[in-house]
Amino acid sequence: MVLKTISRRALGAAAWLAWSGSALAGPPQLYEAVEPHMGALIRIKLYAEGPQQSAAAFRAAFDRIAQLDETLSDYKPASELNRICRSAVGNPVKVSQDLFRVLAASLKLSEESAGAFDVTLGPVIRLWRQARIDHRIPPPEALREAAGRCGYGKLHLDVAAGTVLLDQSGMQLDLGAIAKGYAADAALLVLAQTGIRSALVAASGDLAIGEPPPGQRGWKIGVSRGGSDGGLESILILHNAAVSTSGDAEQHLEIDGKRYSHIVDPATNMGLTTPITVTIVARRGIDADSLATAVSVLGADKGMAVIRKHPDAAALIITGEGAETRVVESPGWDQLSHEDPWL
Repeated sequence: MVLKTISRRALGAAAWLAWSGSALAGPPQLYEAVEPHMGALIRIKLYAEGPQQSAAAFRAAFDRIAQLDETLSDYKPASELNRICRSAVGNPVKVSQDLFRVLAASLKLSEESAGAFDVTLGPVIRLWRQARIDHRIPPPEALREAAGRCGYGKLHLDVAAGTVLLDQSGMQLDLGAIAKGYAADAALLVLAQTGIRSALVAASGDLAIGEPPPGQRGWKIGVSRGGSDGGLESILILHNAAVSTSGDAEQHLEIDGKRYSHIVDPATNMGLTTPITVTIVARRGIDADSLATAVSVLGADKGMAVIRKHPDAAALIITGEGAETRVVESPGWDQLSHEDPWL
């Protein structure tokens, strides 16, 4: 199963693996496998000494992602996430370490972003999911009712006890903007535990990157800078890092010529209507994934203020279209493709 081709679509619209080539003449060799998990195709690329080692590593990594899907999914009624939405109302419930870590990171970013990132927005997000199916904007009264069951201040964590408490019945947590990044991190860790350290895990638009390929400075990641043809315009060279891209290229609702993104602004309960694509590079996938959504909601200027609170993160933000296109880079972004990348 030596790598021959690369699917851009499987890796996301704006960030995808730009490396291509044949296997090395001798070990280690580059192997690739793809499985569907978490509502997306999960693609893993790794360097291993042979098919037996690679097969064992793939199985361990995909099994870990499948386990996290059973924990973090809001689509699966029996997931741990959905069980606590039903059982933790007014009653602290002890949860797994995985779920607690993701919720703790979510609340931290909610506070840093003044609520622009909010995993309690599930009731509103579900209305927008249905709206894309029905091809109509959710009724205002339905949005108001759903918003009344949201608010990150209604989610409480007890670090010492490892418990979750919800203030109100009918709350629905949605980890869609952070779970894939966490899962990519976890899969990369499992690969390292099997002895595979040169690897890349791509969960749709969320990439977790390990040690560089043999003899190279890092993995080459192509990023679009908003060109009219959507082509690659810059190459990042990364190792021991994560990349996430957030935008509405693949998920949106268009009504009367107006595009509503699948990303919902908690302040208005409406899908974003201003074109914006955000690419984040960070140390961990959980951070890159969640920051990409938070910055999308905040916009370029306020979003960069949040990025400055994360010294291990860099951002490329593209807003507007055509002549109105604006490209904003955080300090440190241009270093990512230099001879000695900062990550």
